[in-house]
Formats: sequence, C-alpha cells, structure tokens
Amino acid sequence: MKIFIICSVRQATVEYSRKLYSYAHRLEQAGHEVHLPPRDTDQEALGIDICRQNKQAIKEADEVHIFYSSQSQGTYFDLGMAFMEGKRIKILQNETYGIGKSFPRMLVEWEKG
Repeated sequence: MKIFIICSVRQATVEYSRKLYSYAHRLEQAGHEVHLPPRDTDQEALGIDICRQNKQAIKEADEVHIFYSSQSQGTYFDLGMAFMEGKRIKILQNETYGIGKSFPRMLVEWEKG
C-alpha cells in the first residue's frame, strides 16, 4: 500500500520528528511505500513546488495518515488535497474537541466514512 503522511514540517520538534520517522519506518518494515514530507518532499524547493510534490504523492497514495496540528498551514493544504481526491484517512494524532462543529471533529467523521 502507498501511504502519504500529513504532518507538520516547519514546526516539528525533535521528539515529534522522531515519532514521525519511527512510524514511517514501521510502515516500511511492514512492506508499505511511505511518503513522509520532511524526508521525501524537497523542502528547499519553492512553496508552490512543495505543494505540487505533495499533490502528486497524495494522488498516488492509497491511504493518507494524519498527525493533525491546527498550527500547521501545510497540514490544512494537504488535507484539502486528500479530501478532494477522496482518500481514505487514518488519524494518528488529533486535537481534542468539544460540542459543535470543528476541524478535528470533521477528521473523525471523514475517517469513519
């Protein structure tokens, strides 16, 4: 299976990065092909080119796994592309939410199908 991981890149702490790389490694050990943006997208490219690279990888993915952070603008952009492509998602990290509509709640609804 091809998996794209949506995650924070610019705001990633050392601990967060370790978690991402460890997760990607476990998936790869299980035989999956993984696109992890901090590792597999050219982060030195222009912003538009980063978005194009991620767009292509999301398009090719069978599933999108999400480490959600409301502080990451790139996360919102990638989620929009995944939603438009109709991708199945798996939430690995979300933010707490209360009563009413919210983006974290929508992710849960999307994951359930």
